[in-house]
Order: sequence, then C-alpha cells, then structure tokens
Amino acid sequence: QVQLVESGGELVQAGGSLRLSCAASGRTFSSYAMGWFRQAPGKEREFVGGVSRSGRSTYYADSAKGRFTISRDNAKNTVYLQMNSLNPEDTAVYYCAADTRSSTSYYVPIAEYEYDYWGQGTQVTVSS
Repeated sequence: QVQLVESGGELVQAGGSLRLSCAASGRTFSSYAMGWFRQAPGKEREFVGGVSRSGRSTYYADSAKGRFTISRDNAKNTVYLQMNSLNPEDTAVYYCAADTRSSTSYYVPIAEYEYDYWGQGTQVTVSS
C-alpha cells in the first residue's frame, strides 16, 4: 500500500508560480515512478508530467513543457511539481500518482492505467 498526500495548491495570479508537493508513505519511495495529473472543471483528467524511479528521467505533456518541472527527493519521500508562468487554463485539481508495478528504473509512465495509487488532489486556481 502507498499513501499519497498532495499540498501546495492555492489561488495565484496569472504569470505567477506555485510548487506542489506530494508526500508518499507505505513503501520504499525510490521503488516506484511518480506522476502528476490534473482535472479541470468539466474535463477529463490529463497527464501533466512524470518522473522515473531514479529521478533521472522525466516526461511532460506539451502544455507543461518549458513551464513545469518535476523533481523528487527520495530521502524525503516527496515529489514536487514546480509550475511557472501559470495561466487560467492551468486551473484544475492536481493529483499525484504512483506506479509501483514498473520494474524499469528509467521508465516514465504517462497513461492513467499505469498508475495504481492516487492522492486526493490539491486545487490550483489561476486568476486572470
């Protein structure tokens, strides 16, 4: 079992920055890949970005490239999502997720079905 708790979501003005955190517990953190997803009102949940078990590989959705950065601190059992140049289209509930089934240290899963544990989400609202 893995428990994931997101934090850091809040109301921010367009052009601003936020850093989301996701604290994990329950299994060895460095043994699973992590991802961030988001769900805007009336829309399906979408992949934002992910990081491999080792932290050496990352992958981003086109909407996140150049603005968002994912990192992980395996000593703190935490993954981060640094978001810069935010715009109102980034308004959503942001979820972190864990893929405990992948056996490849450099693999970054991008599909929802690849993740088997999910956090409860944190709300990010970007005002114009």
